[in-house]
Amino acid sequence: MKTLSEILLKPVNTEKLNGLEKLNRYGFYVERTANKLQIRKAIEEMYGVTVVSVNTIRYAGKNKSRITRSGVISGKSNAFKKAIVTVREGEKIDFYSNI
Repeated sequence: MKTLSEILLKPVNTEKLNGLEKLNRYGFYVERTANKLQIRKAIEEMYGVTVVSVNTIRYAGKNKSRITRSGVISGKSNAFKKAIVTVREGEKIDFYSNI
């Protein structure tokens, strides 16, 4: 079984997800093999909040190519998994308290 730090990779800090904080929703990049129950448990233990729901999104790696002087270079961007977590009304997660 994975530890908390292995399940939660890092919080997502985008304008769209910062707007969802009004609705008590927070985003995290998570381990691709983690399920919703593991994500819920990890967030509850790490941040001390009550999780109401967990929604997960899996992104596939996309093929990328560019043309250079020496020819075409092709590669692939990384695949990742993102979790949108809703916490109980009145509770907050402060990502910047440990800095």
